[in-house]
Amino acid sequence: MSAADRPSPRGAWSPSALLRVSIAVALVTIALKGWAGYVTNSMGLISDAMESFVNLASATFGLAMVTIAARPPDTDHPYGHHKAEYFSSGFEGILIIAAAIAILGAAVVRLLSPQPLEQLGWGLALSIVSSGFNAALAVVLFRAARSHRSIALEADARHLVTDVWTSAAVVVGIVAVALTGWLWLDPVLAIGIALNIVREGAKLVWRSSQGLMDAALDPQTLALLQATLDRFLARVPEGPQLRFDDIVTRRAGQRRFADLHMHVPGDWSLQRAAGLRDAVEQALMDAVPGLRVTIQLLPLGMEARATQREDAP
Repeated sequence: MSAADRPSPRGAWSPSALLRVSIAVALVTIALKGWAGYVTNSMGLISDAMESFVNLASATFGLAMVTIAARPPDTDHPYGHHKAEYFSSGFEGILIIAAAIAILGAAVVRLLSPQPLEQLGWGLALSIVSSGFNAALAVVLFRAARSHRSIALEADARHLVTDVWTSAAVVVGIVAVALTGWLWLDPVLAIGIALNIVREGAKLVWRSSQGLMDAALDPQTLALLQATLDRFLARVPEGPQLRFDDIVTRRAGQRRFADLHMHVPGDWSLQRAAGLRDAVEQALMDAVPGLRVTIQLLPLGMEARATQREDAP
């Protein structure tokens, strides 16, 4: 059994299991929304159904990337495969934008040639039921994304929330069309949905790019690391003789990394210094789950050679 398939110690579902559920829910919502669009002839509902195909594709790709990310380190990837999840969120963002472009094209055609809506009661009921499935799954995925620190689950959850709001706007728009008789409201609503989808897709692509560029950990985690180091210095008898500096962090999928320097008196034995370093690493990993720490030992009064930056020509 791979790491992606193992449940957490508290029995929570694994990311891969949740993404399989997401695939199943996407298939159900495609059927429900597609049926709703067919019986009503509403461009808004048809656009909503088209977005559900993006849910299906992104959940499928996300499952593949989460499975890859769970692979253990190997010779070619000594730091693991955690960044595979960023490809999932980036791919989902691109799919969302592509779906929005398709919706825009279809909506413009319908705007130029409005058509009457039919069987609105059935269509609205089907849309509301499918939105209920998406909303419930989004809540579960958000909670799991926090516990697993999974950007793939978070991306899927955010897209589902967008889908729920899209469906709500469609329902409101269809009711408005029924009350006013203004058929142009339906394609205009679809255009608004498409623009909102573009915004959400662009946000996902941006977050994915930041992960691939080794962005630093969030300010809250950085503050927690510093507080842990301060508590360690205050707790151990050797604290006044130690100094930490040059803390550098990054995130790769579910894994978080921190590199720093630990300065000790030059006359200490290597065994004594290494023992304290091991205690510091353990304290930091206990404070920040999923953290991998690398600490370079240096004697007090000596700094590590600075890495020279190459100026672009």
